[in-house]
Amino acid sequence: MAKLKKAEVQPLVDRLLQLYPNAECALKFASVYQLLVAVALSAQTTDKSVNEVTPALFARCPDAAAMAQLSEEELQGYIRRIGMYKTKSKNIIRMAQMLMEKYNGQVPEDYDKLTELPGVGRKTANVVLAVGFGQQRIAVDTHVFRLANRMGFVKENDVLKTELGLMKAVPKPNWSDLHHALIWHGRQVCTARNPKCDECGVAQLCKKNLQ
Repeated sequence: MAKLKKAEVQPLVDRLLQLYPNAECALKFASVYQLLVAVALSAQTTDKSVNEVTPALFARCPDAAAMAQLSEEELQGYIRRIGMYKTKSKNIIRMAQMLMEKYNGQVPEDYDKLTELPGVGRKTANVVLAVGFGQQRIAVDTHVFRLANRMGFVKENDVLKTELGLMKAVPKPNWSDLHHALIWHGRQVCTARNPKCDECGVAQLCKKNLQ
């Protein structure tokens, strides 16, 4: 797949932002801590599935102090319906304990400190910084990776290179909004197996259709 020329990038960005002006994080949360937990739970699981288990979990453990006291078995009971629930239970409890020990239960607004937490990788840290703290970040999930390469923003074969390529190609003020727009477009139109190109509002700007 070819890459967009530099002059072709901004028109595509602008059109995507016009199509999805209200695109935002689909996870439900009431604090930055709850956002962190929800994003960690969403790894290889749909946001819809996470939203089905977090209301009861957050009612029981609304903050790091409460979560740090939970046993792995009890946490597993809340999140058993989602993928990798045993590993996620272990990481989320250790995460809460570390937040209590090092940050008085508060989520740090720092990428390096976030990625030191158990179960927190680049994507999770970037989502928390963007959604929770208002920083300009590009978090690359399966939708962003697929669309960024399919549309021609980048031509990369891994997530990290795609993230760095998007940061280089797209103006920083657009990073977070574009991240959400790509996710929404990927879910609704530019699906993995059968993209609806005939219904796509950016088809004339997409590199897939410019070749």
